[in-house]
Amino acid sequence: MAQFEIKDLNFSYPTNEEKKALDGINLSIEQGQYITVCGRSGSGKTTLLRHLKSVLTPHGKTSGEILFNGRPLAEADLRTQSSQIGFVMQNPDSQIVTDKVWHELAFGLESLGEDQKTIRTRVAEMASYFGIQGWFHRDVKDLSGGQKQLLNLASIMAMQPSVLILDEPTSQLDPIAAADFLNTVRKINLELGTTIIITEHRLEDIFHASDRVVIMDKGRIVADDAPKKVGALLKREDSPMFAAMPSPVQIYYGACGDEAAAGECPLTVREGRSWLSREFPDGKPEICEIHEAEELSEVTDPAIYLKEIWFRYEKDAPDVLKGVSLAVPAGELSAIVGGNGTGKSTTLKSICNICRPYRGQVYINGQKIDKYKGKELFRNNLAMLPQDPQNLFVKKKVREELEEMVKGEGASDKIREIAALCEIEELMDSHPYDLSGGEQQRAALAKVLLTDPKVLLLDEPTKGMDNFFKLKFAKILADLKARGITILMVSHDVEFCARYADRVSMFFDGGIITTNTPRRFFSQNSFYTTAANRMSRHLFDNAITNEDVISLCKENGK
Repeated sequence: MAQFEIKDLNFSYPTNEEKKALDGINLSIEQGQYITVCGRSGSGKTTLLRHLKSVLTPHGKTSGEILFNGRPLAEADLRTQSSQIGFVMQNPDSQIVTDKVWHELAFGLESLGEDQKTIRTRVAEMASYFGIQGWFHRDVKDLSGGQKQLLNLASIMAMQPSVLILDEPTSQLDPIAAADFLNTVRKINLELGTTIIITEHRLEDIFHASDRVVIMDKGRIVADDAPKKVGALLKREDSPMFAAMPSPVQIYYGACGDEAAAGECPLTVREGRSWLSREFPDGKPEICEIHEAEELSEVTDPAIYLKEIWFRYEKDAPDVLKGVSLAVPAGELSAIVGGNGTGKSTTLKSICNICRPYRGQVYINGQKIDKYKGKELFRNNLAMLPQDPQNLFVKKKVREELEEMVKGEGASDKIREIAALCEIEELMDSHPYDLSGGEQQRAALAKVLLTDPKVLLLDEPTKGMDNFFKLKFAKILADLKARGITILMVSHDVEFCARYADRVSMFFDGGIITTNTPRRFFSQNSFYTTAANRMSRHLFDNAITNEDVISLCKENGK
């Protein structure tokens, strides 16, 4: 008997009843399976997952049937669903309800009415299993994003659910924390037999672990099969979803072309490395590196200049920024990478004067930030896209959000142009909170771009974005650079930074420790680097993108 049986499920949001967010979904999920659901932003992934727990089902028009353990899900009471169906959301802060770590671990069990002995035992077990002992008594507000998400997972697993549903749980985590989190989820599936249903744009760490991969497009399921078969199907049909496949899959099909065999396709970095070793049995080939055109140039006239800035959130709290110095060249895209909680977002807030440094200076276009008067700093000058796009939304429709930003003659034409650029024309009459994470990000980007900034700050701009829109987002950034706009981006998306940034800086322990070109930066790192580099570094010296590896394979006659 299937644990979940979804039959002819249809759903539409009240703001757009003509458009089906879910269209004739039929899906069967067996106990203990690991199911990955992927697709473009707005394809219906999150909407589908939220239908699997009644209390999270969005408001709208629904038809069809969902069975849980052979009975209608609607008939399962709140206690049963709370204990048996665990749900981890994208934003860890939206799920935490208490002030202390141990309170959070115990909260779900207390809500279920478990006795004190059971609560103490389960909490101790989960704290040990997830390695939380070291911060068991800490305040939740002091945790990093990765720790908060791990706490959410541990709090849910304390209730011993039979199903664990995760909606892009690593979207706000750095690459190392994300890999650790997803490895823990896989361990839960293997050791406890918990059914896993997960949506994720970052497929490198979960694609190979999946029993089945479900591809969604425009509210429909367009593929449902084993990972290798799904990869072969998407390549054969020349589907745009192939761009979302893990690097080993893309590199294999890109290098082998018509000679590619689905059964030989590597799914992991390790399998990809073994495949490359078989292709080059004599070791490093004759052509083994991508030529680096230029050295990193010295910045002489920076659009953003940080000079030894120090900042702490409270008088007696430790410093978050410890003498940060950074020069961002005008008209370039500079990226900052680093772990959660190191101070990257705080640096952007300091540039905006939201977090005022108690020592050091911030210069924007050669002028001290405190010399700007009133709203002068933000009037056609500086703009910031925050990590949580919902912070920008104050209206009931996307159209109203954009109309708020620009007035007067030509306003409607400008709004139409930006909406087309960010591909949100079909979302204009939707409520911003009804949009998917990626759609919210695009709507927020459109709102920010309407301010005509000369300097643009982006905090995790690709969070929740699908790989298809990332390509278009990169073109948007290229167009902005061509207009002379300076872009400073904080990101955990190392693949995007490697492909599109002009320079990359590493943030650690409250400061910038190194800045280099993407090729030099990522080829020197072991963990903060791309899957393509990890897969090929034993043969190729500085290949950091899928295209680099494919190109070198072909140049060497493979």
